Amino acid sequence: MARFAVAEFMHETNTFAPVKTGYEAFLSYSNVTRLIRRQDVLDHVAGANTYLEGFVRSASHRGHEIVPVAYASASPAGAVSDEAFERISGAILSELDLALNDGPLDAVYLALHGAMVTETYDSGEVELLSRVRRLVGPKVRLLASLDLHANVPRDMVELCDLLHACREYPHTDMAETGARLAQGYEALLGNARTLARAYRPLDFLTSAVFQSTLVEPARRLYDALRYHEAEAGLLSLSFTQGFPSADVAHCGQAVFGYGFDAQAVQQAVEGLAAQVTGAEPEFAGRLWTPDEAVRHALADTATKNGPIVMADTQDNPGGGGAGDTTAILSALLEHDARGAVVAVLVDPEAAALAHAAGEGAEIDVSLGGWAGLPDVAPLRCKCRVERLASGDVVGTGAMARNARLYHGPMAVLRVMAGQQGVRIVVGSIPRQVLDRAVFAHVGIDDAASDILVLKSSVHFRADFEPIAREVLVVVAPGAYRADLTAIPFRRLRPGLRIGANGPPFDP
Repeated sequence: MARFAVAEFMHETNTFAPVKTGYEAFLSYSNVTRLIRRQDVLDHVAGANTYLEGFVRSASHRGHEIVPVAYASASPAGAVSDEAFERISGAILSELDLALNDGPLDAVYLALHGAMVTETYDSGEVELLSRVRRLVGPKVRLLASLDLHANVPRDMVELCDLLHACREYPHTDMAETGARLAQGYEALLGNARTLARAYRPLDFLTSAVFQSTLVEPARRLYDALRYHEAEAGLLSLSFTQGFPSADVAHCGQAVFGYGFDAQAVQQAVEGLAAQVTGAEPEFAGRLWTPDEAVRHALADTATKNGPIVMADTQDNPGGGGAGDTTAILSALLEHDARGAVVAVLVDPEAAALAHAAGEGAEIDVSLGGWAGLPDVAPLRCKCRVERLASGDVVGTGAMARNARLYHGPMAVLRVMAGQQGVRIVVGSIPRQVLDRAVFAHVGIDDAASDILVLKSSVHFRADFEPIAREVLVVVAPGAYRADLTAIPFRRLRPGLRIGANGPPFDP
């Protein structure tokens, strides 16, 4: 039986986002107002589709002892403040030190994102892994799981005894990823052979809106990954597609693997990397303007078998957007798009005003425009408060099942225009729409709506695509750019192509 210490410290950093990520952001990720530690960690993730839950469940089933350390996760936004990084890293290290005082550890498992940038460190994960390694010494196994959108530098691969990234986008396999890592650890037990590693960064960036594994080319590339891993007998093979809104030198895609046969590991990594490079032209697709999308939706009157879903991708809080822009809402109102719903527009002041007024009240409100993006102004309108809610949403779909999706105090506002008007689901904390449970929480039948506008990019597809008659990716103002050539990069590595078949970066 092995003794594991487990922790989570996760953030996906958009270095172009206007809102920095402070310590409080890691406390408001749920309705918990303190850092989660020790046994509370296991209680917090129990039954959810998370990396940590999958690892803990699999390792416990194999008879290993679990020592929970700490949990911290915040919605994507700007660079993590030094204060937040030091306080949370310090908590992890102090709890690990206490665990070591109680007895030897065989391994430390960290659930990481892989795209954390702090005010000081280009890779928060590399810095944390380095500190953990110095504390526990060279003999304790260091294991970590990563998000599919991780930006992975070589140091991260070298620091870990085993590093494993998820393979589905939407990330329906997070718990499965943690479980696979626990299974991989079994192969290390009692094995005296040296574990080989191989790492290959790729030469082009791809926009996240075209990275979904539900469609080509990613679908077949991850099938190829599984084939290479099994054929070569590897412990782990990963392909991370990168988070392109991070202006750091190691931004982008990478393939890496672990195994006992160095030649087999290298060949598998290079073989998969070549297939990804060959698929470069396919990582592209159509982007709609708000006016184009609304006109198209209103013209589609032949069928009513489900809503047309519009992804407000550039204001996606899951990519660092503030969730506060109103361009698509304005287009809906301009064209009198009755039966449309926008969710979730983040505006804590509007939510508070609605709660103070009460259900049924009519209020004058300025919606959105608080994050300070250029050319984004609040939308002034008169609304009826149709519904108030706590924001304590619990996911029910394939990706977010049992996850606590706290949006802060919420309200459903109906704009007082047109026969039916447009309904707006307002929340208080930036969080992308992951799950249909958001609509159930506020009493809206999403499947019966004509148009759903979601502040999300791809993750929503896991739960909403089955009810949608069409999905449109819409580019309205926001901090999470879908067109990578419009991003003012300064620090990428020279020659990296910006987008599929895009121009090479020249510093």
